Amino acid sequence: MLEVNNLVKTYGRFTAVNDLSFKIEKGTIFGFVGPNGAGKTTTMKIMAGLMRATRGSITIDGDDITKNPSLLKDKIGYMPDFFGVYDNLKVSEYMDFYAGAYYIPVSERAELIDNLLEIVNLTEKKEFYVDSLSRGMKQRLCLARSLIHDPEILILDEPASGLDPRARVEMKDVLKQLGSMGKTIIISSHILPELAEMCTEIGIIDHGVMQAQGTVLQIMRMLSKKRIISIKPLGKMEALLSLLKELPNVSNIIENEDNIEISFDGEDNDVADLLTKIIKADIPVVAFKEKDGDLEEIFMQITGGDNKNA
Repeated sequence: MLEVNNLVKTYGRFTAVNDLSFKIEKGTIFGFVGPNGAGKTTTMKIMAGLMRATRGSITIDGDDITKNPSLLKDKIGYMPDFFGVYDNLKVSEYMDFYAGAYYIPVSERAELIDNLLEIVNLTEKKEFYVDSLSRGMKQRLCLARSLIHDPEILILDEPASGLDPRARVEMKDVLKQLGSMGKTIIISSHILPELAEMCTEIGIIDHGVMQAQGTVLQIMRMLSKKRIISIKPLGKMEALLSLLKELPNVSNIIENEDNIEISFDGEDNDVADLLTKIIKADIPVVAFKEKDGDLEEIFMQITGGDNKNA
């Protein structure tokens, strides 16, 4: 759906984005991760039509938006990391203002605004003044604003920045709901564990270059062939330990109170064979799961350990 090809952005002698290429399929929740100055915000601004690339192209459904930025208006909703709100307006008035900016007929606005405020859990704040809202509520209001024209793609630069834990959970729930509605979401954040939980795909950028892209598990496998598998047997812990110690592609066996974690070297069919061997050994299994990787560890390894203000 969205494809970035050989994107370059320079400021004099400084290169902010360096021959960047990646592709995002429709319906993906894409987490854009990188340290300060890595090129995340610059790339997002170019995607949103707010900045011109030095060279390269960005296509949406085959249309080159770097050559025809007007195509962006209907396709993209953009939420910057720093945004302004009109404090002397009520929430409903604020949303109506932006509905007018997108030429949405007056007869359709009331229902549309009600629906969007319901999505971001601000229905009860409809007649409140914007300046009375908490920071988290203002950010959810700005998210609702970016949805006013029903864009296919949402570009959200640090939407959870500065939020308390409860507000971050609320924002995360809203983004998951939007993902389930089929929206393609590109989201940058320095809160790495939350991205790992929320996003279907991750892209790690450093010095303007995409260092790795894929699911967390795929990126983990790029860095190491070892998988971490947790096995919880129903009794027969000793029998399971004995079996695992005999298998050549099993290493680093860790016995916990009610489960065993192993490092496993193999592909998907090898994992399936492992489970088959356990069952054939008459060891009942309550849970058998490959553990997600630790995105912070991945980030530190790929970017050389510089995780300051990522």
